[in-house]
Amino acid sequence: MINILWADDEIELLKPHIIFLEQKGYAVTPVVSGTDAIETCQNKHFDVVFLDENMPGLSGLETLLAIKKAQPALPVVMITKSEEENIMEQAIGQQISDYLIKPVNPNQILMSIKKVVHAQEIITEKTTSSYQSEFMKLGMRINETFSAEDWQKVYNDLIFWEMRLEETEGGMDEVLQTQKTEADSQFCKYIRKNYENWLTSGNHPILSPDIFKTKVFPLLDKGEKVFFILIDNLRLDQWRVIQKEISSLFNFDEDGSFFSILPTATQYSRNAIFSGLMPSQIRKMYPNLWVDEEEDEGKNLNEEALIKTQIERFRKHYTFSYNKINTNQAGEKYNENLKSLLNNDLNVVVFNFVDMLSHARTEVKLFRELAPDEAAYRSLVQSWFKHSSIAVLFKILSEQNVKVVLTTDHGSIRVKNAIKVVGDKNTNVNLRYKVGKNLAYDKKEAFAIQKPDAAGLPCPNLSSVYIFADNQSFMAYPNNYNYYVQYYKDTFQHGGISLEEMIIPLITMSPKTI
Repeated sequence: MINILWADDEIELLKPHIIFLEQKGYAVTPVVSGTDAIETCQNKHFDVVFLDENMPGLSGLETLLAIKKAQPALPVVMITKSEEENIMEQAIGQQISDYLIKPVNPNQILMSIKKVVHAQEIITEKTTSSYQSEFMKLGMRINETFSAEDWQKVYNDLIFWEMRLEETEGGMDEVLQTQKTEADSQFCKYIRKNYENWLTSGNHPILSPDIFKTKVFPLLDKGEKVFFILIDNLRLDQWRVIQKEISSLFNFDEDGSFFSILPTATQYSRNAIFSGLMPSQIRKMYPNLWVDEEEDEGKNLNEEALIKTQIERFRKHYTFSYNKINTNQAGEKYNENLKSLLNNDLNVVVFNFVDMLSHARTEVKLFRELAPDEAAYRSLVQSWFKHSSIAVLFKILSEQNVKVVLTTDHGSIRVKNAIKVVGDKNTNVNLRYKVGKNLAYDKKEAFAIQKPDAAGLPCPNLSSVYIFADNQSFMAYPNNYNYYVQYYKDTFQHGGISLEEMIIPLITMSPKTI
């Protein structure tokens, strides 16, 4: 039974309301003052408090503050005779759950109870029902999707339902995860069938090398100041929770997503974004700016130089800056220098935290406990963002006359199934793709690109082959196989083929205050 405390110095006049609620199955405890309300709350459990704002002795606001100090989670509905702005601001600031204006009728009270007390049940029921009605339609779309654009829409819908269902207690989130796995399986078949043709025919969706040409240069050509922000290893669902945090600051003219090239790894995808070229083209045109897999040198040390080559190749004359942020302290320093950066046409900044979090989750047991699944991983990213220097950066940019293009280089997927691969000592260590000669693997378990150059990939040796894990698989060597399987199972990895790794955010943002 739902227990209600109702505090009002004219409680006798509200007896018809109380009788109405009792007939609906609620238990109502009436009190006539703020002092009585506080004392009664200390001695009995209540699910919601109705509190008159204008009572003699302790006012409604004073009573509200005392109740919230003792029981922060207890919902309080404020009832007031007036809509004076300062009173409502104080009440809202002290976290009331709802407010009503006198005179109130019984149905208003009932609706407020449903909103405050039964909201989660109603949300669960309605969301579950809505997803159930969409389940068959979504399943048919997954099996009948034939274009890149269709897959972008399907993945957006899956994320929508995943994030809706995680807020409910109906158990349908497990059904959604099964449907998402099936979607990944079908998507991988689609990529296996179409990816190489995308690159040889030139008829493809927006890929990593197209970002500056299609989204950044057109803005600059119009005279806009542009901040290009790349958050490394950011999944589309993680962008959705960040979007909530900055929705009051920006309007989003978003294409929503684009496709990362293969491998979905920083060395390839991010260098392709900044150069406007496929990796094999970078290696041929700017050999001093490309680092092969087997070399020890860092694979992303030439990003600023690659941006410069792209600007020059398109015969542009934009002034630009490039910065890479690896710590919150570095981010704070960047924000302090922002005024001078506003003189540039283009400012490029890379934030590495989400990628660092992914690696930490693999290597540190505590982080696995903090983020055991996708929902917790999203929550961790959201918490980082809210308290990070990048959140401050967005606040500052929202007050400037600039455009913001936000994107990433690739996403990641939680891997579960190991597949055996044998390679020589020069084979790379990534778990989702391998490049080398004489690779031994089950051809049913991995997608192979036998002619790397045709797919825009460097060919370290004449017999080099690229192979990619798809869906939730990861590659392990036979040596110490069981150890590595246990170590890497349920970690977030990237480099292969999946919706989560390949379909990633591409957002153009305009400040609301301008």
